[in-house]
Amino acid sequence: MSLHGQVIATLRTVRDPEMPISVYDLGLIYKIEANPDGAVSIRMTLTAPNCPVAESLFGEVERAVRAIPSVTDVHLELTFDPPWSKDLMSPEAKLFLGMEDVLTPLVNIRL
Repeated sequence: MSLHGQVIATLRTVRDPEMPISVYDLGLIYKIEANPDGAVSIRMTLTAPNCPVAESLFGEVERAVRAIPSVTDVHLELTFDPPWSKDLMSPEAKLFLGMEDVLTPLVNIRL
């Protein structure tokens, strides 16, 4: 698996402390750059600018990515551009939280 793929797999194990969903599936990860030398840069956001778990969440993301054997350095960047919205969540996360209407595609079927 590529380093980029390893980073994604690892981020899927880091849960938001306020929700039982990974930071990746919540859509908090905007960009991942994994260089051949093992340096990883991650641009991420929070669900809200005043998120009470911001510091602990950043630390957990950094620790998890640094634990990947081929990672030599981790740089995290916080951004609020664009602001996070539930539209950034994976379909699985929306479904898990009851935000995805799985019957919507059936509404347009005419009998």
